[in-house]
Amino acid sequence: MGANELCFLSAIELAGRLRRREVSCREVLEAHLAQIARVDPQVNAIVTLVAERALADAAEADRTLARGDAVGPLHGLPVAHKDLVVTRGIRTTFGSRALEHFVPDQDALLVERMRAAGAITVGKTNTPEFGAGSQTFNAVFGATRNPYDPTKTCGGSSGGAAVALACGMIALADGSDLGGSLRNPASFCNVVGLRPAAGRVPSWPTDAAWYPLAVEGPMARSVADAALLLSVLAGPDPRAPISITEDGARFALPLDRDFRGVRVAWSADLGGLPVDPRVAAVVAAARPTFTDVGCEVVDAEPDLRDADQVFNVMRAWRMALTLGPLLEMQRDVFKDTVVWNVEQGLALSGMQVAAAERQRTLIYHRVREFMQQHRFLVLPVSQVAPFSVDEPYPTEINGEAMTSYIDWMRSCSWITVTGLPAISVPAGFTADGLPVGIQIVGRHQDEWGVLQLAHAFEQATRWGRLRPALAS
Repeated sequence: MGANELCFLSAIELAGRLRRREVSCREVLEAHLAQIARVDPQVNAIVTLVAERALADAAEADRTLARGDAVGPLHGLPVAHKDLVVTRGIRTTFGSRALEHFVPDQDALLVERMRAAGAITVGKTNTPEFGAGSQTFNAVFGATRNPYDPTKTCGGSSGGAAVALACGMIALADGSDLGGSLRNPASFCNVVGLRPAAGRVPSWPTDAAWYPLAVEGPMARSVADAALLLSVLAGPDPRAPISITEDGARFALPLDRDFRGVRVAWSADLGGLPVDPRVAAVVAAARPTFTDVGCEVVDAEPDLRDADQVFNVMRAWRMALTLGPLLEMQRDVFKDTVVWNVEQGLALSGMQVAAAERQRTLIYHRVREFMQQHRFLVLPVSQVAPFSVDEPYPTEINGEAMTSYIDWMRSCSWITVTGLPAISVPAGFTADGLPVGIQIVGRHQDEWGVLQLAHAFEQATRWGRLRPALAS
């Protein structure tokens, strides 16, 4: 098997070959480092590379296997961490000039878990400044480009992770999602991104330990690989007060399931959101697949009135909490959209936050009742196809003006407000060759069901197996 093919094996198959010692950890890592050297200059996904450290870790991983020691489920797999995730001894910039020289002295909880499971860190993936916006560019490292068309954006904010996966530079990646940052880049790059329920993947360190809208989760080239990573990331931790007590073991089980008679709500636009016709066409073409796997598909959507207000208030509140003090000290280095969003949060009154929390509770109960009638909700991930890498964000969709840099993401951000788990899985390509994902939403804390339906769709369509030409 050639080095390039080694880079595109599923994480599950690659981990099995490593455990059976059919290939060494060093060989696997060297193949991925070669792929990074060959492809990354064209896309700019891995912004900090720690090759020597990774090679030392791979050598130790091979010694562990040679001794016959027990190993974790990710043993020897090359991974990279989003540049919002703190990594001990590895530069972590948050995509901001305010922190461009920051080297943490601790690992984030998810890094601890991935390393304990045997993963080998090769570096950090690009993100917009402080993860703000679904277009991955910043003043420190520049823009990350879409591997299917380098003139287009890869989405964001986990854009570097999505591109690195699509290009075979890493086997698995972590990401984070507030308004769509796991789902949007997965859709734009033909990979899988799962937004879990709050607390499924415990977050630490964080200044907002009780905040339920921002989550961390897995990204992969297949649903089964994403489930494997979730099995490692999930489980309680006392440092994360909202963490779910169930461990992650079930996510490593086979995903096969009989979907005959399972009721699925189908929404083309979530009640009237503008959707690019190219995206709408791909999503509509995916509908028969859900019927083919046995689902009963009906047109329906939950009542999400006030979701926009809730999301905007709760996002701005968190931006003020986490970035307000830094903005006060270094305002001149922040991009204008971050300044605007922080100032939105600083201007909020107590009554505005209270109203948003009340509205969020009402939305939860309306959606809970809706999901009692429908096991899943299926809709577009993104309202637009990948757009120009030189365009900070879409300012209109189908002639409808977008009033801020986050308005065009409402097909994701409104789902965020519900608190329900959601996944982006590849659904096809536009006529001009741009990837489009489909979003599957499940019941409260039912990531398992979401993964199972996404797996069934993936196996029936196999869109995720198409690689970008520049990475092949």
